[in-house]
Amino acid sequence: MSRMPDGFLWGGATAANQCEGAYQEGGRGLSNADLIPSGPNRMAVASGKLDPLSLTGQDYPARKAIDHYHRWREDIALFAEMGFQVYRFSISWSRIFPKGTEAEPNEEGLRFYEDIVDECLKYGIQPLVTINHFDVPLYLIETYGSWRSRELVAFYQNLCRTLFTRFKGKVKYWLTFNEINIILHLPYMAAGLTFREGEDPGQACYAAAHHELLASALAVELAHKIDPDNRVGCMLAAGNTYPYSCNPQDVLAGLLADRESFFFTDVQVRGYYPAYALKKLEREQVRAPAQAGDDEILRRGTVDFVSFSYYNSMVASSDPAVQATKKGNIFATVENPYLKCSEWGWSIDPLGLRITLNTLYDRYQKPLFIVENGLGAADTLKDGTVEDGYRIDYLRSHIEAMKDAVLLDGVDLLGYTAWGCVDLVSASSGEMRKRYGFVYVDAGERCGGPLTRYRKRSFGWYKRVIASGGEDLGCN
Repeated sequence: MSRMPDGFLWGGATAANQCEGAYQEGGRGLSNADLIPSGPNRMAVASGKLDPLSLTGQDYPARKAIDHYHRWREDIALFAEMGFQVYRFSISWSRIFPKGTEAEPNEEGLRFYEDIVDECLKYGIQPLVTINHFDVPLYLIETYGSWRSRELVAFYQNLCRTLFTRFKGKVKYWLTFNEINIILHLPYMAAGLTFREGEDPGQACYAAAHHELLASALAVELAHKIDPDNRVGCMLAAGNTYPYSCNPQDVLAGLLADRESFFFTDVQVRGYYPAYALKKLEREQVRAPAQAGDDEILRRGTVDFVSFSYYNSMVASSDPAVQATKKGNIFATVENPYLKCSEWGWSIDPLGLRITLNTLYDRYQKPLFIVENGLGAADTLKDGTVEDGYRIDYLRSHIEAMKDAVLLDGVDLLGYTAWGCVDLVSASSGEMRKRYGFVYVDAGERCGGPLTRYRKRSFGWYKRVIASGGEDLGCN
């Protein structure tokens, strides 16, 4: 048994649109997250195929969530009790700039996040702030077509300047965009994109991606200018794609699938479009809306570290008969016969985390940060707690794999933030019953109920893990 290196940061992660609620309080404007319903229409809206404004009579879980907006002190106290050294949370853009276009920020929104930052620092918890986590003001979507428009780059810069200035000396770690590659899979959820009649979705997505990459690069440069101590990372929904067999065609299919995601981090880390991406866009007749000077912006604004979420690995096959068996998670994948699955059909692959860590470190030679990893499960509250040994087993195996990547393989890893450290609304399904936390929130599927917080068995387990630097992974 061995500890993680000194300075390694243990903690947890949430997102504003999945936990805050209070969608019309404190001067906040509407965002895309407020219009994504639960139920059968969720994926159609999230993927940009269905205009959410055409729907009526829907339930919108993000609007209530777990009421973290009013209960954040209680939640952070629980994080501190577990011994968190870092807490990853996100900014609701429309809480700072309700329309996204204002010259001056909403002071009430800024104070809300400053209070959270100060509360974290009081407990010795480092804030890790995601500037944009699937959150676009509705006004920018309706007026500018969201990230299709280059004008959003300037609006985003205004947000960044406001945050970097207000939190100078308080927040050191920043992420520009959450899971930036998800724009290709759930474009409305990720970037507020709903496709117009006759519009090429690929063209719209890559145009929006180009503007987000520019915005990210400019944010990195601005962060370093305002405070040289700032460290800014990119964030990828990661998980290696395995070939279904040793058939070279399957190996190629896996490589091409991974490149679809690596494209984003390749640009953010290296500062230029990779050759394979340029060729792909050329073949598909997609034109990135580049302007003079964009190459220089990307070159100057490379990130300091690479962060990522890891939940499962994927499998790719070149055989049409095998492809027909694909499952539809966020990333469609052939089922891996060597792995068990969660209740929601996500493969459980702890060794895949070690493989992914090594792949990313070999590719970029930049410090890494695991900012999401966890198990969504239907927990049962009994006698004021949850006996979630299945979650402990999942996290233990993944932490063991993480330790091997660091201690045996030499991967430079900054920290680990388990998702979501308190139960919150699932982004993929919009459900409350798909729970990830160490803290149970007594909320129904419509996010009603007392919202009382209860410590699960995993709460005490993770507390011991942190206190021991990852050495004590026992189940008792």
